[in-house]
Order: sequence, then structure tokens, then C-alpha cells
Amino acid sequence: MTVEAGNLSFRYGDKPVLREVSFALTSGRFHALLGPNGAGKSTLFGLLTRLLALQQGDIRLAGQSLRKQPAEAMRKIGVVFQQNALDLDLTVRQNLQYHAALHGLSRREARERGDRELARFSLLERANDAVRTLNGGHRRRVEIARALLHNPSLLLLDEPTVGLDVASRKALNDHVRTLCKSEGLTVLWATHLIEEVRQDDRVLILHQGQLLANGDGHSICEAEGTSTLAETFHSLTGAGAS
Repeated sequence: MTVEAGNLSFRYGDKPVLREVSFALTSGRFHALLGPNGAGKSTLFGLLTRLLALQQGDIRLAGQSLRKQPAEAMRKIGVVFQQNALDLDLTVRQNLQYHAALHGLSRREARERGDRELARFSLLERANDAVRTLNGGHRRRVEIARALLHNPSLLLLDEPTVGLDVASRKALNDHVRTLCKSEGLTVLWATHLIEEVRQDDRVLILHQGQLLANGDGHSICEAEGTSTLAETFHSLTGAGAS
């Protein structure tokens, strides 16, 4: 699904957080939203998911305005937020069924789709375990499985690897990339960790509410006269790359 954001500006009171941010996401591709903490990434995600009301500009999902046709547009989105949003006392399957019910899926559909997603994440054998018994990497996988239950075309992930070890971060990142190829998902992965971004990714670099770069990693590096995205990130933001 294509996504077009035009002239997005947002402020909390008198403090501007986003300043005329415009970009497009290409259907079926992995896009990395890279920026230091406080760059405005979570605010942008708040606008994309309607947790925050648009103040200026518009977002169009497959041609549908988020401002004018919010319900239709939101049905196409799956979201994994920075903070864990699972009910720890429910089982894995119960968490998925609750989410499915919110999207109007029958119990049968919820079970079939939930088991399909859990199997894809090698978690089907944990379906009846309480979420609190899972480690951090497995909880994140359950959150992504839940976000995919209603067959969205766009998957938004806001700092999804926070708190995970290196191996779990890589496994999660690799799996989401596989979903782009196998399912045609459009993905926007927000992070401040440069190792989660590849040179051939579509990369958006956000700093102090402004979009400083937007293009494939190789082109961004060439334009900045640097050899790596880490160097480019430091050059544009003055921030060290993790």
C-alpha cells in the first residue's frame, strides 16, 4: 500500500515537534525512519495511527485521506508501539482473540488467523501460555502477530526492539523484512539504532522535527559524501550512531 504524507506539522502548545514533514512510502518495501531520541518519530507515529489529531497537512493511505476517511484508512494499518501493549495475565491466544474481536473477526477466524501467525513466528506451541512467561523477544513477536491478524497492508513499528538483546533484535528485524517480500507488506520501522538499517533500505532521517533525508541509503550517503549510513546520520544530526 502506498502512503503519502504532505506538509505535516505538529506542536504541543507553543513547542513545535514536526515541521512540514512530507514523504511517501512505496508498496511492499521496508522503510526505516531513523532519528535520535526526541526527533519526533513517536509523534509522527501518533499522527499515522490517529492517536494524535492532524493539525496541519494530511496523510493518504492508498489514496484515502486519513483526515476525511479515517475509518476506512485505519483498517489497512497494523501497529506495534514502543511500549508493550499485551495483557500479561492473558494467554497468547487470548490476547490475539481480543484484538481480533475489536476488528470484527469471528472466533473461528480469530483462531485460524492467530494460529497461522503464531506458526509463522514459531510460537504456536506457546499459544496457551500466559504472556508474562514469555521473554521480551517472544512478546514482541506476539505483538507483531496480533498486528497482522486483520491482514493490514501497512505495518508500523515504533522502536520495536527496545529492551531486546542483539540476537533478538536481529531476528525480529529479519522477520519483518521477510514479511515485506512474502506478503507484500509496506513497513515503516522507526529506530535510533543504525545497525537495524541497511544501505539499500529506503531511509527517512528525522531530526528536531525536520526530515533531513529521504531516499535509498546509498543515494543519501552519496549526497552527503559519506561511505556509511552511520557517518551520514552523524553528519546530518550531530548524533552518535548506536
